[in-house]
Amino acid sequence: MPTPNSQTIQFLRRGEVVTLSNVPPTRTLLEVLREDLCLTGTKEGCGEGDCGACTVVLGEANGDGKGEQLTFKAVNSCIRMAHSVHGLALWTVEDLSPASAANEGKAISQHPAQEAMVQCHASQCGFCTPGFVMSLFGMYQNHVLQGQPITRELAQTELSGNLCRCTGYRPILDAAQQMSSLPDVRLDHPTITRQLAEIQPQAPDANDPYSAYQLPGTLAALLAARAAQPTAQLVAGCTDVGLWVTKLHKQFDAVIDITRVAELRRIEQRGGEWVIGAAATLQDAFTALLQSWPELTTFAARFAGLPVRNSGTLGGNVANGSPIGDSMPLLIALKSRIVLASVRGEREMPLEDFYTGYRQNLLAADEVLAFIKVPLPTATSSLLRAYKISKRYDDDISAVCLVLNLTLDAGVVSDISIGAGGVAATPVRAWQTEAALRGQLWSQASVQTAMQTLRAEFEPISDMRASSTYRREVLGNLLQRFWLESQGEQHINLEAFKLEALT
Repeated sequence: MPTPNSQTIQFLRRGEVVTLSNVPPTRTLLEVLREDLCLTGTKEGCGEGDCGACTVVLGEANGDGKGEQLTFKAVNSCIRMAHSVHGLALWTVEDLSPASAANEGKAISQHPAQEAMVQCHASQCGFCTPGFVMSLFGMYQNHVLQGQPITRELAQTELSGNLCRCTGYRPILDAAQQMSSLPDVRLDHPTITRQLAEIQPQAPDANDPYSAYQLPGTLAALLAARAAQPTAQLVAGCTDVGLWVTKLHKQFDAVIDITRVAELRRIEQRGGEWVIGAAATLQDAFTALLQSWPELTTFAARFAGLPVRNSGTLGGNVANGSPIGDSMPLLIALKSRIVLASVRGEREMPLEDFYTGYRQNLLAADEVLAFIKVPLPTATSSLLRAYKISKRYDDDISAVCLVLNLTLDAGVVSDISIGAGGVAATPVRAWQTEAALRGQLWSQASVQTAMQTLRAEFEPISDMRASSTYRREVLGNLLQRFWLESQGEQHINLEAFKLEALT
């Protein structure tokens, strides 16, 4: 097999195409910004997508066929591979001030995201400030300029991926709400999308199937590339693979990025189920699922900070198979199935059957995870709850995740499915506990019995997040909480806390 070749990256910044040659496949966007382009306003804090100091905003044509509007996503540049921004527009904190020429003569010389931070005295030591400004810039594009008010709750949710070690959150939240009171600063969407269209796609599979970093645009091209390079590292949002690079110092000779595959970016209802492409971002996937299960709103927001949800993909989370990945317990409880694809064809299976061991699965060397199929709710009413237990409420990894999907018929459990994370080597389904409850009267007595079954069903490990004993105890307690909520209890968790009440 020929040695993989490096290739050129092109992206749009400040109205000009930036061209970089011979960029290694595992070079991060943050490294390119700080070391190659000397854009040192973007900071490195954690190197793992946890603190938000490295946040930048990416713009992409929205794909509606008109090509005149952009979608904006705040992402962590520290774990984003540089090649992944080929053909996109990029904004760093250096690109916001002074305001564009179209806004000269207005009352402010800075972008509202910056000016609001100044007016609200929202910067202390300043290290985290560029990341907060860029998250505010994304919020400004996606909400303020769309005429949507920035509530305290929205600001807290969308800034949950940015940490301030000086604990200056109140004035930063004030700044988020202050932006809408300042003069508008608008981007020239038609011009930017036209310039983006002039950048050639980085899809060398037709001419060079052995390039170091491939961004195929179709499923057929992806499967051909995978067949040609079965040892290449598959990536999507890189929210986990990026840590292999920054923390474990792994290097990959060849990378295949699925995020531009048109078929895998689609989310649609078909045949009584949601069909979610593996390249759909976590944010987009949860937005779709919330249409059918609005009760998942808090769980979706707590999955990770917004920059991680904007980069990470549902397919990547599933394929990665981390035992503490939060999407798998949910998908298992919803009885989801996955589709694996290769040049040989497709095969489908229940998600819980996919995993064979710690970060091991049934994926063949020439296969990719293509689609996740989630059955739509039926006419029979059911109760769905997803619980995430972590040391930090926002932007943290679960110690235990438990999702329960219950259907009752005249007070009797006619069906139940339970997905769990953080309690075994893989995401798991609680078959024994389901069997203990199915056909039983939904009562305190049956729940108490099932709590003991659930605690005994798994053998969780002790680690830095929680002890084995704690995890077992929490599993049973969450089932008890589920019972209480099914009886109408509403003020037994932080979801009942409303931030707006304190403003």
